Amino acid sequence: MPVIVVANPKGGVGKTTLSTNIAGYLASRGHAVMLGDVDRQQSSRTWLSLRPAGLPRIAAWEVSRDEVVRPPKGITHVVLDTPAGLHGKRLDEVMKLATHLLIPLQPSIFDIHATHDFVRELLAHRRSDKIKLAVVGMRTREGTISTDQLRSFLGGVEVPLLGFLRDTQNYVHLAAHGLTLWDVASSRFERDLEQWQPLVAWLDA
Repeated sequence: MPVIVVANPKGGVGKTTLSTNIAGYLASRGHAVMLGDVDRQQSSRTWLSLRPAGLPRIAAWEVSRDEVVRPPKGITHVVLDTPAGLHGKRLDEVMKLATHLLIPLQPSIFDIHATHDFVRELLAHRRSDKIKLAVVGMRTREGTISTDQLRSFLGGVEVPLLGFLRDTQNYVHLAAHGLTLWDVASSRFERDLEQWQPLVAWLDA
């Protein structure tokens, strides 16, 4: 069973945006999806509570006592949203479950340095060769110095870069209503859907 973990030790890098939209994509493909929220802020659970009835179902994952648990029978795909500061024992627990691990990264010099250390930690982990690792640039703006710095950094990382997702209020508006890019039909989101194509190809491979 695919377990897609979205992780970065930095907070506010777009983990929940990435997690909810991955879950929405998988649900739109007819999979039985569970969105797990190991973040104390429970952002993904809040998003699920806003999701309208009638859309492809995404189940919640009950996590108690700060423990990562296995999903119940019937679920075919799991997306796991993780907290900031994911290291040590908690990282080991997540790595035991993960089949895919996606690292969102914003074009900030502080985020870049923190993520560099996290990538090295992941590559040194004993299970790294059993997990598909990849990076995606979040909230990027073409032609800016920060995005150029991010592109330069990712060119030297031993983890595949799936692409860049632009800085747009579309994700904010969708999240406010429990929606994803795959729940709406509007030309307004065409550019965003195009940017997701390498990412969904990686998920489907």
